[in-house]
Amino acid sequence: MAITYLLASNQTLLPDSMVAREWLVDKPIAIGITLVVAFLVHWILVRLINKFARHHLNLKKKVTELPIIGGVVRTEAQKIEDDARAKAMADSREQRRQSRITTLAAVSKSAVAIIVWVWAGLAILSALGVNVTPIIASAGVVGVAIGFGAQSLVKDFLSGIFMLLEDQYGVGDTIDVGNGIVGDVEEVTLRLTTLRDIDGAIWYVRNGEIERVGNLSADYSIARVQIPVGLANDPEKVTEVIRTAATNVCADKNFSPAIMGEPVLNGVTEFHPDYQSYRVSVRTLPGQQWALQRELYARILKAMNDAGIATPYPHGIGISQHSAGAEN
Repeated sequence: MAITYLLASNQTLLPDSMVAREWLVDKPIAIGITLVVAFLVHWILVRLINKFARHHLNLKKKVTELPIIGGVVRTEAQKIEDDARAKAMADSREQRRQSRITTLAAVSKSAVAIIVWVWAGLAILSALGVNVTPIIASAGVVGVAIGFGAQSLVKDFLSGIFMLLEDQYGVGDTIDVGNGIVGDVEEVTLRLTTLRDIDGAIWYVRNGEIERVGNLSADYSIARVQIPVGLANDPEKVTEVIRTAATNVCADKNFSPAIMGEPVLNGVTEFHPDYQSYRVSVRTLPGQQWALQRELYARILKAMNDAGIATPYPHGIGISQHSAGAEN
């Protein structure tokens, strides 16, 4: 009887011990292995992304020389100016390239973390005996519901991804995103573009709200000035004075490294009953047009005053300064 009782007791305790072993040994080991694998995979992938990003960040682009137009032999001073101009253009492109690589690397690491740890969570639930099939099936339904509820957020992220892939703009660029918002790009993420305008205000613009964007500093910029002149002035004299002043500004060593071409005088581009307007255009390095425009206005106005060229009265009066002087 005692032997039979012991055998029955052992058979009763055997399933309990197996269950205890499963929860105290087998399942913790499986969970530990899953966590270790997840940590290793995450660490390896992040290292690969960082290595790829560092490699391309340290990969310096060769500075190409500017083309020589018409086979003109350049002087040593011109070569120095051209080299400085080419270096400035290369630095601008390099800054945009590095910003793009850094942002893409951050996005890739976030995506890797989400994928790896979602897999690890499902594997741990499966090891604990939870049926993950309904969870995976319901994830699609939940994803659709979240997609409908957060359409604007999804739109922001998708717009940010395409903006980065297409390299529409980068940190340091001056862009126009519509609604009167123009400024320098200070930060670009998948959801937001941060701009600082001319008054120093920070604008946080959601990428999904940007329907159009004008990049004012891509490849090159144009300094364009409009010079109003009274109708009584000699057009040939006005043209010569403006052309000479603009040429002198472009030859100034403080501005010549940023100049990419000779000043173009378009002549009379506007004609009104009380004045006519001359336009001067100069191609510059990206973002360098503003300083050149200010200098062009100052030098041209001084040259016109020195040459006795009269500026017009306020719009609407319709009389010249010479006729006004004759009446006096």
